[in-house]
Amino acid sequence: MAPLVSTIEIARPPEEVFAYATEPLLFPEWQHDVVGVQMVGDSRFVTTRRISGAERTMTQAITHNDPPHSWACRGIDGPIRPHATITIEPIAGGARSRVTFTLDFGGHGFGVPLVPLVRRQARKGAPSSYRNLKTRLEDQ
Repeated sequence: MAPLVSTIEIARPPEEVFAYATEPLLFPEWQHDVVGVQMVGDSRFVTTRRISGAERTMTQAITHNDPPHSWACRGIDGPIRPHATITIEPIAGGARSRVTFTLDFGGHGFGVPLVPLVRRQARKGAPSSYRNLKTRLEDQ
C-alpha cells in the first residue's frame, strides 16, 4: 500500500516550522492522539498514544535529520511500527513553508492484520493534527 501523504502550508519560515514540528517533546501539543513523549538519548524517543481508547507506548528512532528541510523517524518495537517523514520547502521567498507529511505503518507478529485498520484511523486523524500544527505555529 502507498503511504499516506498530506501537504499543508504554514505562514512561518522553514526554520521555525522544522524546530517545532520535529521536536518529539512537543508532539503532545499538536498531535491529538499523543499523551506523552520521553526522550531516550539523542535519537530515540518513547511515545504514548491514545489509540481506540487505550494508551499504547512505542519506541521510535530518528532516522534522518536535515534541518530545516527534512526529518524522519521509524518505530522500532511493538506490533505496529509507524514510519513518518516531514519535508519542508520554503515558499514566498522563505516567509512561508510547504510541509509534506508522509506516514506509513509496518506490522509485526499479530500487528500484521491490524495495519489496514491503523491506516484508516491515521487517514482520518492525522489531518486534524496537521491543522493543529498550522494553527499553533501561525498563532505564535
